[in-house]
Amino acid sequence: MKNLPDKILQFSKLFFSLSEFKFLPSWTVLITDLFLCVIALKFSKVLVFNVNNVNLFNEQNYFIEALIILSSLSGFVIVGTYRGPIRHSNFSDVVKFLASGVISSLIIITIPYLASSLIEFNINTDLSVVVFYEFFSFTLLFLLRVFVKQLFHYTYNSINDNPKRVMVFGVNPTSVSLVSSLMNDATSQFNVLGFISDKKINRKKILGLPIIQRKNKVSAILRYYGAEGIIISDQTINRKSRVNLIEDCLAFNYKAFTAPNKVDKEQLGSNQIKNVEIEDLLGRTPIMLENNLIEKELFKKIVLITGAAGSIGSELVRQISSYDVKKIILIDNAETPLHNLKCELDKKNLDFEVKCILGDVSNHRKIEKVFKTFKPDIVYHAAAYKHVPLMESNPSESVFINVLGSKNVADLSLKYDAKKFVMVSTDKAVNPSNVMGASKRIAELYVQSLHDYTKSNNAVKTEFIITRFGNVLGSNGSVVPLFKKQIEEGGPITITHKEIIRYFMTIPEACQLVLEAASMGKSGQIFLFDMGNAVKIYDLAERLIKLSGLEPHKDIEIKTIGLRPGEKLYEELLADKSKTLPTYNKKILISKEPNADFNQISDEISVLINYAENFDNHKLVSQMKIIVPEFKSLNSEYESLDKIKL
Repeated sequence: MKNLPDKILQFSKLFFSLSEFKFLPSWTVLITDLFLCVIALKFSKVLVFNVNNVNLFNEQNYFIEALIILSSLSGFVIVGTYRGPIRHSNFSDVVKFLASGVISSLIIITIPYLASSLIEFNINTDLSVVVFYEFFSFTLLFLLRVFVKQLFHYTYNSINDNPKRVMVFGVNPTSVSLVSSLMNDATSQFNVLGFISDKKINRKKILGLPIIQRKNKVSAILRYYGAEGIIISDQTINRKSRVNLIEDCLAFNYKAFTAPNKVDKEQLGSNQIKNVEIEDLLGRTPIMLENNLIEKELFKKIVLITGAAGSIGSELVRQISSYDVKKIILIDNAETPLHNLKCELDKKNLDFEVKCILGDVSNHRKIEKVFKTFKPDIVYHAAAYKHVPLMESNPSESVFINVLGSKNVADLSLKYDAKKFVMVSTDKAVNPSNVMGASKRIAELYVQSLHDYTKSNNAVKTEFIITRFGNVLGSNGSVVPLFKKQIEEGGPITITHKEIIRYFMTIPEACQLVLEAASMGKSGQIFLFDMGNAVKIYDLAERLIKLSGLEPHKDIEIKTIGLRPGEKLYEELLADKSKTLPTYNKKILISKEPNADFNQISDEISVLINYAENFDNHKLVSQMKIIVPEFKSLNSEYESLDKIKL
């Protein structure tokens, strides 16, 4: 008998581990509640009547008991007392039981009255039995939930005895609601030790937890209270203060988490807390663009997106699908990503048709068939090869997709009267140092010259817009996913140069820019994005290591491997001779760069494509340098061509 508690604990641990903490089905909770109601009813009748003088098991009593139990069942179903996991019961469940009791009591009183009035059938229901029944049933149902909740807390904490000790930054209704949710969540991974506030709070405690006014660094407060991290729940602090707070925590190996602006009562508290992401440390405010213009531009339009399964293309699809368009046509040569995107869209039950075309933008006949069939109103051209070292060793493919593909889509947009053609370009097109950047600059020049040509011939049917931005966080093949993978593998993180810097933006921001450009832009314009301050890749690597809860140079090494072929130390959004014009959004600028002559660049591109078809790399790159004189190769086998040119 002495080992009985241990055996019970072992059984509970086994049960919870096998069930993986899944919830009991609602019908089992309902049946259990009804069983407790039967016990409460029997106990009430025994208490009210003298068992020796009253037969509790006659036909009349069975009828009354059935009526009472069915009345309780009706109350449970109407209020929904059995829905939701028992282990997460709270005060709202008490209110539900009270409401259910009122409903069942009304039914118990009303039915006998109606029976005697309408069908002259007398049912003798003792009100004292009803009162005691409601009291005992409420008590049993309440105690069951308290017992299950405490048992789960005890068992879960025995299995998981290391919840993260954290402080919550911010004292507001949201943070208080979040902490309350965490305290009531038996599966919570967080043990909240107190609140930290920048503001003076008259109260010393909330929910029994201390409130500390920050006078020193947050890291000092965390160290004093023995916390392992912080949950940032104060949404009023500015971005700079937020970044400094996170940096302070990471500098001393404290974990940083973020809480939502509003607590979702349907979710568990710990599920609403997210790890701080690298986007939170960019040090600039995300740009919000004008959605009204976009909505007007896309209303009931047929939209075609090339490169639809890529990082930018797929996010464009997601954002466009939220507007009231007529149809979306998706083109990509990557089968599996395109299929996955289609499956994702199918789950949304969209009100318009989504058509997926597996094809290559360099295949003119295939792309023309698409244009001829669907006649799109707006074309977003996001298809491109973008990996600098890979394109440096495969320049022909860069020409086929980035140059010929862009030419095909732009020409067909004009031929089939698309209202707008929007091209996604890159900062690597400015003073290019590699084949990929040069190919994108050639595509820009052709699109601009096509605009000039149609304008001079009074044949303007299509507006040609170009958007240019820097690196996109989290895109396929970008540094952040690569660094995360290297961290998961135990390192080292490899960077090409300790001083290399890049501009970054998030995928949603990039796609917002593209959509806004289509809505506000005039033909022939290149739109630039104010991307804030450049980020040092070395610092980015250190931050990612710290965000993973590890220490740079101790847990994860950062290794410099040298610049890759065609790679710059820094990127530009504007050429030296460029000028910019403002727009109504101070974060968006228009680049004024000299345009190429349409006939000349068309002839030069024809020569370039001929070299690409013959896979004559050196002649191909030489031709690129003729079309784009500022193209100077770096860390590449094609550097010798610049010397010959000189």
